[in-house]
Amino acid sequence: MYDASSFGQDYNEQFFETGGLNRLRSFIDTNKKSLTKLNSNERLGSPIARPSKIVCIGLNYEDHARETNATPPSEPVIFLKSTTALCGPNDNIIIPKNSVKTDWEVELAVVMEKKASYVSEKEAMNYIAGYCLHNDISEREFQLERSGTWDKGKGCDTFAPLGPWLITKDEIENVNDLRLWLKVNGQIMQDGNTKNFIFKISFLISYISYFMTLLPGDIISTGTPAGVGLGMKPPQYLKESDIVELGIDGLGTSRQKLINYS
Repeated sequence: MYDASSFGQDYNEQFFETGGLNRLRSFIDTNKKSLTKLNSNERLGSPIARPSKIVCIGLNYEDHARETNATPPSEPVIFLKSTTALCGPNDNIIIPKNSVKTDWEVELAVVMEKKASYVSEKEAMNYIAGYCLHNDISEREFQLERSGTWDKGKGCDTFAPLGPWLITKDEIENVNDLRLWLKVNGQIMQDGNTKNFIFKISFLISYISYFMTLLPGDIISTGTPAGVGLGMKPPQYLKESDIVELGIDGLGTSRQKLINYS
């Protein structure tokens, strides 16, 4: 890992929309010998700066839909996660004030490179910058028992650990065949594969772009497989000092410790 701060630009909307990935690649090729190596224990933030929005897809794996007693959807379920939830891949997760049902969800996140509005499914993959590992932390009481939309239980601070890396799309041979897994205190809870998507990434981008314009740097989180705490009998939720570890083939791993709001 190298310190690329001398590149002079954060990885934000402007970076992506102005060919930032190619410019960064050229910068690295030219300056790699003079860049400072980072220590392996250096704290990593989110691999992208705060996006205009984090768009999430609910119930995009049939096994997850059924474990939560939901009918697999005929169209994608869309909700938004607040951008203030974004944090680094190994940062602590804060259990919200008065929360008793904080849950985990390993997900593949797509990062947009270009502005997308009314994009065809055929062209959709051309709008992608790359992919990230994402833990879509959820507070189930806030989400399901407090009336209104799911957003209440999805956007709390630290509820979107992203990374460790943004992996550019050319580095992933088949994004629709990646293993994703999650452990709580060393015990495997989720072990799925993106080949089991109900709605593939190209369809999701096209579909979402019909309802809202996706901007460079925006995130689409593509859903979680079975094995969440809500689906267990009885349900099992995260508590103080729990350790969550998760990973996706080719996208690295992350680790979060749970701490109480107080």
